[in-house]
Amino acid sequence: MSLILTLDVGTTALKGALFDLDGRMLAVQAREYALEYPGPDQVELDPEIYWEAAQAVIREILRETGVAPDRIRAVGVTSQGETLVVLDRQGRPVRKAIVWLDNRAKAEAELIREAFGRDEVYRVTGQQDIAPAWPAAKILWMRRNEPDLFKRAAKFLMLEDYLVYRLTGRYATDHALNPSTLYYDLVQGCWWPEMLNFMGVSTAQLPDLLMSGESVGCVTADIGLDPKTRVTVAPIDQVAAAVGAGNCAPGMVTETTGCALAICATIDRPFYDPDRRIGLYRHAIPGLFILMPWIPTAGMVLRWFRDEFGNGQDYATLTEAAGGIPPGSEGLIVLPHFCGMNSPEVNPEARGVFYGVTTAHHRAHFVRAILESTAFALRDNLELLENCGIPCRDITALGGASRSRLWRQIKADVLEKPVHSMRCEESTSLGTAVLAAAGTGLMASLEDAIRAMVHPAETVQPGGDAGKVYEAAFQKYRDLNRRIFS
Repeated sequence: MSLILTLDVGTTALKGALFDLDGRMLAVQAREYALEYPGPDQVELDPEIYWEAAQAVIREILRETGVAPDRIRAVGVTSQGETLVVLDRQGRPVRKAIVWLDNRAKAEAELIREAFGRDEVYRVTGQQDIAPAWPAAKILWMRRNEPDLFKRAAKFLMLEDYLVYRLTGRYATDHALNPSTLYYDLVQGCWWPEMLNFMGVSTAQLPDLLMSGESVGCVTADIGLDPKTRVTVAPIDQVAAAVGAGNCAPGMVTETTGCALAICATIDRPFYDPDRRIGLYRHAIPGLFILMPWIPTAGMVLRWFRDEFGNGQDYATLTEAAGGIPPGSEGLIVLPHFCGMNSPEVNPEARGVFYGVTTAHHRAHFVRAILESTAFALRDNLELLENCGIPCRDITALGGASRSRLWRQIKADVLEKPVHSMRCEESTSLGTAVLAAAGTGLMASLEDAIRAMVHPAETVQPGGDAGKVYEAAFQKYRDLNRRIFS
């Protein structure tokens, strides 16, 4: 039986997974790495560490499963966006990778803003603003602050591109990985010449643009895989996860509650919010696009509360106790803006708030109020989409929070919509495998691959009197946001 291996390069860990063509995950391994902070607003990591992590998870999956390497017919690679890797003519890094969290390029972001304007950047790239985290600003920072290294630069890559190169020896990338580089033309589907000229970069210094799931070539690295195994590209991780949940038609929405909350709403044409509140991305499927509102902190708030006030209890114990608290947390409301607010309003100065605290509230109240705050933020953003004419009929929960039935029930009650979950919890890895199956011909088409490999698990329905309670609590949540942070 043919198998597919996937690599998902995250912010603090690289995950490898092995799938069969029925979408069953046969093995999963992860390797963590510690980011480096060499100065204020600077976040880096040696690119070799990412490659070592990839080799480690591949070796461990082969050891754990005992599968013959020639059964693995494809390796699909996805990653988080915006982390920049710069190589010289020999394919060696000229410096450490500049991680997406890095904000050193503030002055360069302002130069881009002055030269192009927010409206033009939004129209071409789909990105609402010019952030220092975007690779265009980082490359311009290199040109201005590390001119000797900039002169040595032969290739500017994202993390996925770097692993694809190490696996195959070819420089290639996915169209749907690159909108947030700020030098990719979203609608035309090509590199943006005017931005490249401004940065001082040529198209020869960028990887080849391929369609999602397209084969780059065969494995050439000596890492235990069969040399006939093909390597495929994939979209940015959130879009790959949307594919892994079958989010492939207008009206379908996936929400991923991890550290942050990211929403992917599929649309069949480019849509630009007049107020520039919603980022626009390419879907893995040609002709489709993704609107992606997100807030920086969601599950991160629960982790912070567990670590600081959980008294050693794990998530399961904390949420079990929260299940005994009535909807609305008896008046306790949380504004989860621990790292600012990004959507539906942009306010980097926004901060977390616990409102309505009384002596009657206990630890379980705070936990439930945190869970409810994510549901309120989700509804706030879905209503933003719907007010822009974007239908949000079919909601699927992904990420670590989707494991909690209580959390999914809260979301269903707050949204007054059914909320689905998936059989495979590793939706990003599964979506990458689905695309690889279609792109290498293991499946006749992407539609066939989704039908065979993507399987729902459960649908939670809204019910009872919770909806009325949450309607009042949500309106108070929204009113607090406006009164405190407007």
